[in-house]
Amino acid sequence: MDELDNQKLTLVARKPCFGLPTACPSCLPVYIYLRFAQLPFDLSFNLIHPDSDQIPYLESGSYVAYNNEKGGVIESLREDGIVDLDSELYTIPEWLSTKVMVSTWLGEAIMYELWVCSDGSSAKKIYYSDLPWPIGKILSFKQTLSVKQLLGITKDNANRREEEIYTRATMAYGALSTRLGEQAFFFENRPSGVDALFLGHALFTLQALPETSLLRSKLLEHSNLVRYAEKLRMEFMEAGSSSSSVPRTPAESSSSTPRRGPSNWSSKAKSKPKREKSEEEKTFRRRAKYFLVTQVVGVLVFLSLLGVRGGGDNEVDLDDEEDDYNY
Repeated sequence: MDELDNQKLTLVARKPCFGLPTACPSCLPVYIYLRFAQLPFDLSFNLIHPDSDQIPYLESGSYVAYNNEKGGVIESLREDGIVDLDSELYTIPEWLSTKVMVSTWLGEAIMYELWVCSDGSSAKKIYYSDLPWPIGKILSFKQTLSVKQLLGITKDNANRREEEIYTRATMAYGALSTRLGEQAFFFENRPSGVDALFLGHALFTLQALPETSLLRSKLLEHSNLVRYAEKLRMEFMEAGSSSSSVPRTPAESSSSTPRRGPSNWSSKAKSKPKREKSEEEKTFRRRAKYFLVTQVVGVLVFLSLLGVRGGGDNEVDLDDEEDDYNY
């Protein structure tokens, strides 16, 4: 693509933790896809917009591919003619169904574990640990409500939906384990978009979710999937890491803010030396209290709208959250 000639790509993602280059279930598959494609890129972290649905995004000069446009960053890379790891797989019947299964069934299971059925510690570390406590609490509360609505969870069907989510995840792991066998990759013995999606899911599940996670335990039942994840992690994410340059924080990169308005499973991210806060971060801190007020108002308006619709079959279960959050 002419726009990318002689210009290096920059992947803007959420910060690293849990031994992952980016501990975000949406960002990690994009990072892995770029590594599979052997595209050189910089990695930049956005720490001040944790709830932005534009993240991850990829930019190079005037070119930008956002997570919330055109089906996501990976699909944008294909449509824009930059790279397509699946170009020779479209005629394989199982390719599309496998991709959809990983994206939907396993994607829903990750959302459920991260935002609904856990204590929120993993989500806090990934998304909100750099924000003032009140803002982090409010954003986490709003995200939990959003995920419950997206998954169709109400207080009347919560148990049934949980069973459905885990049943589908179990079926997906079984199908993927059978498909993989002892191969190095899922299709044609080479990395594909399906591999990027599942490897991102597997590494996040194994390293970011707690040992008590039911989803994690179900994945561990399939030894070939665990070996696959460990092997590719060593090959593409640890060995030859020079294909992506040293990550940059918002203070070091002007591209860290969207231009429009997360076997050895114990590795840890290296600690960074303290640095002086940038002017951008100072401004953010000064405006935090005003942002907090707007968020509180937004939550109250949202809850009032839910109250107006109260009594319907699709009412979100707020009982637990109301016990934890008092405004």
